Amino acid sequence: MPQLIQPPKVTPFFDKTTFSYTYVVSDPASRKAVIIDPVYHFDPASGTLSDASIQDLLHFVTREQLSVQWILETHIHADHLSAATRLKTLVGARCATSAEVIQVQNTFATRFNAEPDFARDGSQFDRLLLNNDQIALGNLTVHALHTPGHTAACMTYVIGNCAFVGDTLFMPDYGTARTDFPGGNAQQLFKSIERILKLPHDTRLFMCHDYGTTTRTEFACESSVAQQRANNIHLAKHSCPESFARFRKSRDRQLSAPRLLYPAVQFNMRGGQLPPRESNGQHYLKIPVTGGT
Repeated sequence: MPQLIQPPKVTPFFDKTTFSYTYVVSDPASRKAVIIDPVYHFDPASGTLSDASIQDLLHFVTREQLSVQWILETHIHADHLSAATRLKTLVGARCATSAEVIQVQNTFATRFNAEPDFARDGSQFDRLLLNNDQIALGNLTVHALHTPGHTAACMTYVIGNCAFVGDTLFMPDYGTARTDFPGGNAQQLFKSIERILKLPHDTRLFMCHDYGTTTRTEFACESSVAQQRANNIHLAKHSCPESFARFRKSRDRQLSAPRLLYPAVQFNMRGGQLPPRESNGQHYLKIPVTGGT
């Protein structure tokens, strides 16, 4: 008889400071695992990075005797700093993201006037994934689906009956992702969501964030294709790309910039690393300033 492949085990870790979810996804048979979208604790007031946000995750990996193969980034995050490079050192994994990260690096390297030798070729990551690329995970396979719109480099990772959608979708009562960052595109986001929602109706969908709503008291990270189709508050009212794009552009104009936007983008476009030390031995993250005289 052929071996019955077990579905992946998914363990979420919620960072209350940034309202972000990190996932450890493992193959129960081989105990091989991937970590998706790890959060690195950063205090902007003091400019301090710490391992506080990954301690529970590391204890879990050790306790469960997991062998972490890959750290997967769904996109270049603008709301938290990535712990990818730090975790690579601690667990011996490799890091992968979309090949379109090169476009994002070129955009933001210019905006932040990055150092002349900053590599805009994605070389900070161990593997750049194309649409429909696959990664072996024990008896399971990670399927990479390019789902741009929130950014140009967004990936959804499908593992067994689970899909990790990054910022493309939120819980049904919260809606969909903003598209007003450089490289964002509302009509493209709509098409990416359509692609996700063509997965089997019982596919488990895991969000990168939850900010809560007035209709529930607890944070949540999981829905399904069927639930999103039936209940997503943005998709229910805007069922074609043109209507959805008009809605998103209007809504995005009302949104504030993420609290960690500037440090996060500079750190994450480097694969989870600080810019090089300057002549005084100190790292610096820049804040562009507008207005004034």
